[in-house]
Amino acid sequence: MGFVLLLAGVLWGIGYVMKVPVAVRLRLLGVLYLAVIAVQVMFPDGHPLREVTGGSAALWLLLGAGLALVLGYRALLRKIRDRAAQADIARGDAEAMPEGPFLGVELERYARHITLPDIGGGGQLALKRARVLVVGAGGLGSPVLLYLAAAGVGRIGVIDDDVVGLSNLQRQVIHTDARSDMAKVFSAEIAMKALNPHVDVRPYKRVLTDDIATELFAEYDLIVDGTDSFAVRDMINRAAVAAGKPLIAGAISAWEGQVTLYDPKNDAPCMACIFPNAPAPGLSATCAEAGVVGALPGIIGSMMALEVVKEITGAGEGLRGRMLIYDALYAEARVIAVKRRPDCAVCGAV
Repeated sequence: MGFVLLLAGVLWGIGYVMKVPVAVRLRLLGVLYLAVIAVQVMFPDGHPLREVTGGSAALWLLLGAGLALVLGYRALLRKIRDRAAQADIARGDAEAMPEGPFLGVELERYARHITLPDIGGGGQLALKRARVLVVGAGGLGSPVLLYLAAAGVGRIGVIDDDVVGLSNLQRQVIHTDARSDMAKVFSAEIAMKALNPHVDVRPYKRVLTDDIATELFAEYDLIVDGTDSFAVRDMINRAAVAAGKPLIAGAISAWEGQVTLYDPKNDAPCMACIFPNAPAPGLSATCAEAGVVGALPGIIGSMMALEVVKEITGAGEGLRGRMLIYDALYAEARVIAVKRRPDCAVCGAV
């Protein structure tokens, strides 16, 4: 039995060093467990392979049953916590948010915006009446969601199917250690409501798919992409083009980040105009694969939130037709021009 446990430890350690996702490492351990059970069942008593792997299937079956009970308990606890979070938030949402003139507390809350000539009362009212959907409640989504709630965006949707994990907390500052294993959308909603109870938060704990994306996007004025997979970004871009919605997109890796506004309906490029083909394997690693410095998503996510505020209020010059690239390691930023491609497979006919 000790040999199998040693082998499991070696597999886990190699996976950790190679930055293999935890889910993949757990599946490898599952395959090892099934292989051990198979050896115990297929080989006769006294066989060397059976002896070196414990000598009895009973011990391994008991271990597996105990592990299944623990995992089942954790899954049940997670569901209970998610339902409790939903109930708490629902009680806080009992009164509908008014769309008309500001409440007195709102005037005080947004005073620093209202005194800005580029925003003013009209811009703040536009924020209150705006509907923004954020895809992803992770590293980029965290600052975006917090700053949009603080800014008084009237309705903020957030879609994500993941749960809060310990490795998230180095950069996903909307979540807390106490909300580990809670669905990220509910954890984010709790934080946003605690920051500003006057916003309407719509959590969607599900995977964003082609089947629901276009219909969901149609309910919002502006889409924000905070995901880290090229395939998902491509799907979001296609759905935003189909729905005719502007898309503010950010991306980060290691020490670098970028922000832009895709909007072919207003003669700006879509993502496929700039990145028509998926990158070669290994050239577009996720944060889990390549790592990321903790403060970088805060910087890029804050820039994304600022672009949302500018887009809604009409303040300043946004990133429509431009891309901002930031190198945190050398504290350098630059902006490059990006253009639509008439032959773009996604937005060429728009």
